Order: sequence, then structure tokens, then C-alpha cells
Amino acid sequence: MTERSVVPAPAAELAAALSAWAAGITLVTLSDGRDDVGTIVSAFCPVSLDPPLVLVSLQADSYLAEVFGRPSLPAQAFAVTLLGSGQRMLAGRFSAAGRPGARLMLGDVPHRRGQASSALIPDGALAAIECTVARRVPAGDHLLVIAGVTGVAYVAESGTPLVRFRGRYA
Repeated sequence: MTERSVVPAPAAELAAALSAWAAGITLVTLSDGRDDVGTIVSAFCPVSLDPPLVLVSLQADSYLAEVFGRPSLPAQAFAVTLLGSGQRMLAGRFSAAGRPGARLMLGDVPHRRGQASSALIPDGALAAIECTVARRVPAGDHLLVIAGVTGVAYVAESGTPLVRFRGRYA
């Protein structure tokens, strides 16, 4: 068999193609020992029910990826909240550059601390799960975080997901 050289697709073309993929919007939150932090993540997926595992993909140069890389963070517990369509404003807050800590951004939003993660979890979403990092995998310009699910904070009886499609929330 002859080896072929693979030429990667141009980044702009790939970005345009991937924008055609509708993705649910999640809020990842954790306490870093000094403050509560969080960010919007659209690259989230279930991995396994037995054992219960999920995956989040973070930009490798983001503050949250840096926090997940710290060996001093105890057990690296965090929460993933699956946002509903009525939470577009919340998504905007957590995706803005130079944002303050999560406590300030959730100041006017009903929320709770996760029992298993101690992370801030906004109320009113479709569901919220608590996790502990099982493995970190560097992948290009991202950090993949595979995590064991340690609890389900809540599941809404109904609702419509907040989705990102073609660069916009839908």
C-alpha cells in the first residue's frame, strides 16, 4: 500500500462547513479555588452510559482549559448545564470576552451550587449534570476533557434547546 500525503482543508472552508452543524449550547462552570468561572461550550457530547462519561471540548488557549490543566485543583469537579432557548442572554454573557466571574454573571439569575461539584448551576435550563475529570486529551487547538458523571442536578420536564447554527443562536 502506498502512503498518500494528506492536505488539510483550509481553515475558513472547514469553519464554514462546520457552521452548518447545529449544536446544542452548554454552560460549563467550576470553582477554581479563587473564584467561580464558566464558559459557553457547543462541543459537548455524551460518551458512555456505563460507565457514565461525557466530553467537552475547550479552546486550548482559554482560561478554562488552563484551569483544567492545573494539578492543584482538587478532583477537578465541574458542572455542565444544557441551556434552553430562553437562555440566549445567559449564553451571551458567558461567551463575551473579558467577562467577570460566574457569580457576577449569575447575580440576577436563580442558581444553585452543585452538591457533587460545588459549581454554580443556573436554574431553568433543560438539564444540569455534575462531572469529575477522568482524562484530558490535547487535540490541535483544543483540549478534550473526558469526565465521569457524578450526579444529575436536575432535568426539566419540557423545553426547547438553545442551538448554535451558522454562527448564531437559534
